[in-house]
Amino acid sequence: MRATAWTALGNEAAEEAVSMDTTIREILADSGWLAVDVATLSVEDDLYAAGLTSHGSVNLMLALEERFDIEFPEQLLRRRTFESIAAIREAVSSLRAGIAGA
Repeated sequence: MRATAWTALGNEAAEEAVSMDTTIREILADSGWLAVDVATLSVEDDLYAAGLTSHGSVNLMLALEERFDIEFPEQLLRRRTFESIAAIREAVSSLRAGIAGA
């Protein structure tokens, strides 16, 4: 019974991650800051290597804040936070959960 509960919890978390990844991809595609089609990128691919600029990352941050109703604290305003879809997901998830230091 316990394994089933954990599996269901794991599936729910996985579905939420996929949903968030999809939203992040949509924001990236809408911003037009990448030199490649965002659909061709894995969640671990380097967004800066894909054409994201410093200016683009600021616009991305603002769009993420608006979409997810969050605010990135100063300690998350670093290149590593926005270097991949997975890194963005982790930061957004942490902020939504109320964990400031992500």
